[in-house]
Amino acid sequence: MTDRDAVVVGGGPAGTTAGVFLARYGLDTVLFDRGAGALPRAAFLENYPGFPAGIDPETLQALLRDHLDEVGCDRIEETVERIDRVDGRFRVETTDRTTTADYVVAAAWYDGSYLRPTTGEAAFHEHVHHGEREERFDPDYPDADGRTPVEGLYAAAPSGDRNDQAIVAAGHGAHVARCLVEDHRRAEGFPEGVAAHYDWLRPDSEFTGEWADRDRWREWFANEAGDHDLSDERFAELRERYIDRAFGTARSDDDVERLRRRGHRRVAEHLDDAAILEAVDDAAIRAYLDEPTDR
Repeated sequence: MTDRDAVVVGGGPAGTTAGVFLARYGLDTVLFDRGAGALPRAAFLENYPGFPAGIDPETLQALLRDHLDEVGCDRIEETVERIDRVDGRFRVETTDRTTTADYVVAAAWYDGSYLRPTTGEAAFHEHVHHGEREERFDPDYPDADGRTPVEGLYAAAPSGDRNDQAIVAAGHGAHVARCLVEDHRRAEGFPEGVAAHYDWLRPDSEFTGEWADRDRWREWFANEAGDHDLSDERFAELRERYIDRAFGTARSDDDVERLRRRGHRRVAEHLDDAAILEAVDDAAIRAYLDEPTDR
């Protein structure tokens, strides 16, 4: 048995994106993926932004899994058989292990029966598919933000039309994960006005002038937080955590250049060597090799 902060069930675009957002926030996250998603059923993707000429499902899946590795979200190829709610936490049973967690994100489009021990019959409805009637997870059981009546349980899939296109599924998975993080921050005591979390990096120029002064951030935090019932000590602790995280997002021009190079290289690792060589000329190669680099 292992203990985690969050478990994601399903390794498609929705589940992968949820795992990335949760792990990047700092939640100890594991993703279970039995490898039966809808993405491999596509012949080719021509509408996923960022790939002007399209992308084959195999390469996109490899990139998604690489992203999980990069952010520290463990991916385990096992089928989740059931999830129970025990003493206020979730008990997730797969074919080979048991994991406990505070949060679960359901992101497996194919089946939701593993949730029945936790949700009961309220999460299921009769569905007619090609003339046959069957019990399926009700996509209307979670709200539009993925929250369900069960505290700590979120659903990014199945979610009706939001799972019909890879890019829509990815965006919905990110949105559900952000809502989970916001709820987590509320539970920690962050007031409503500062509970939302935005995952971005900022250039150093954002921390100049008055915004280089922590007192200016403290003033802003107090204004955004509004009325609250926190003790002065707890409020100050959460405020400083918020400001520390904000300053931790600052990146210098050199940092950005290193990130750019590394980001391009990680993508290139998944591309065909011949295609890369065809896309560059000898002058570009010589210039690149002559440049100092920290790679």
